[in-house]
Amino acid sequence: MVPKNKKIRLGDILLQQGYISETQLKSALEAQKKTKQRLGDYLIDSGIVSDKDIAHALNIQLGIEIVELRGIDIPDDVISLVSGSVLRKHNVLPIAFESGARNTLILVMSDPLDMVAQDDISIITNCFIEPRISTAREINAVLDRYFGSDETLSAAEKFSKERATKDHELMPAAADEALDLSSAPIVQIVKSIIEQAVRSRASDIHIEALEKQLRVRYRIDGVLIEKMVYDISLLPALSARIKILGGMDIAEKRKPQDGRLTMTVDRSEYDIRVSVLPSYFGEKIVMRLADKTSLAKNKSELGMRADELKRFDHILSSPNGMLLVTGPTGSGKSTTLYTALSELNTEAVNIITVEDPVEASIPGINQVQVNPKAELTFATALRSILRQDPDIIMIGEIRDYETASIAVQASITGHFVVSTLHTNSAAATVTRLMDMGVESYLLADSLAGVIAQRLVRKLCPHCKKARSASPEENRMLGKDYNDQITVYEPVGCPMCAETGYFGRIGVYEVMEVSQNLKRIIATKGSTAMIQNAAVSEGMKTLHASASEYVLDGTTSISEMMRVSFDE
Repeated sequence: MVPKNKKIRLGDILLQQGYISETQLKSALEAQKKTKQRLGDYLIDSGIVSDKDIAHALNIQLGIEIVELRGIDIPDDVISLVSGSVLRKHNVLPIAFESGARNTLILVMSDPLDMVAQDDISIITNCFIEPRISTAREINAVLDRYFGSDETLSAAEKFSKERATKDHELMPAAADEALDLSSAPIVQIVKSIIEQAVRSRASDIHIEALEKQLRVRYRIDGVLIEKMVYDISLLPALSARIKILGGMDIAEKRKPQDGRLTMTVDRSEYDIRVSVLPSYFGEKIVMRLADKTSLAKNKSELGMRADELKRFDHILSSPNGMLLVTGPTGSGKSTTLYTALSELNTEAVNIITVEDPVEASIPGINQVQVNPKAELTFATALRSILRQDPDIIMIGEIRDYETASIAVQASITGHFVVSTLHTNSAAATVTRLMDMGVESYLLADSLAGVIAQRLVRKLCPHCKKARSASPEENRMLGKDYNDQITVYEPVGCPMCAETGYFGRIGVYEVMEVSQNLKRIIATKGSTAMIQNAAVSEGMKTLHASASEYVLDGTTSISEMMRVSFDE
């Protein structure tokens, strides 16, 4: 434990450990005086260090242990010692008593140098404090698990009481609506719903009106999970609050509306797209969450195997031509495209994108958002882009013949074009473009490669259970009926929130268009002919890629069937 009389400063620790330079520390301290933030918060917000860097530096310097909080089970007599509001205020978490000493409390802190927090918790619990280290985000995620539902429910009850009071006082309708919207409980509920979704790794939030209830579900790893249920009376105020944040018309309840908002959660900025749809019992609201920094990953993080990565690199090194990424909604196409763009983004090239909408901003790339009201469609934007001296063009989605035709022309005239399409396989993408009306000889000339992809859920490594595959499963995995093969099943534990899965990984079908494939495409070959030729040249189908993940224990047979049921 840090001696109380010895003042250790975070800046000095980070400097000694080499996480920041003298100059960075100096400018951070100057800026900190103006922003009045704590130094650690300022350094994380500025992107100079991450919260994990700070935790690591404190661990080395002070010898205080770092604790892994995911899936932790805290005894009731420990978590009930201090109220959730106090724990949130200091961003701390009591996890256990020191073994053999019930008067010493192990307290996980994002800042173990915060003596005020240690003193407060010590006074409330009447215990000595033994600090441990974790990040603010991890501590908040555990606090959400233990207090999140209670906090939002108490805010909902508070809102209902205020509403009852106003009804009793018979306030004028306009004043009533204004009070509803500025009402702190509603603001708190919306904020809490979004924060808890982010910490649960959700990609979407669904707020649904049932007959007598309001249901909140989060899409985590591609599957919807119910998280909260409120009284239906909460819906009008909740909807109005979200509409205000998303820049929509709060008076319009009969038409669908779209909006977007930005929110900072645990010092990361999230871009949230909102869709409001009138349904039978009231408005259904869906919010799609996107971390502004997470779309452009490193190539190695996509989940491609070594041979697939090699093909992907080879396609990207093509000076011109067209790369298409294909798959259903939510299969990670945007992430693959943004990763490709980040890879190609150098000072020597001019990259222009046309998107609907722009999902994440990448420094150094010119991004155009389509606007049908101003007659700025994919096709009209593309025509203008070709006069902007581009080297690389990214089209959010090829939806019609006109866009497809311009994209093909652009790739033939010396540009590298990347885009997405909704098809089931790499080979089907080629025949889809021909069906749209693109001439087969032009397509053969322009295509550099097609990547079909899906996302499968990864089995939780802490609880997955091994079993022998049945003869039928052997056949599905491309093995002999009598082979002894081990596969794994999901179970569920605190580490994976009892789902049996944690995180997702990409399954790919990377088709590089060779001279042989160009000949087949030019002669209007069928999907099956294109696929067979690509497989003979070494392409793995989605089914084969998913099978490999089943055989190495990454995912389950049910997940494999979900992404390649048609094979």
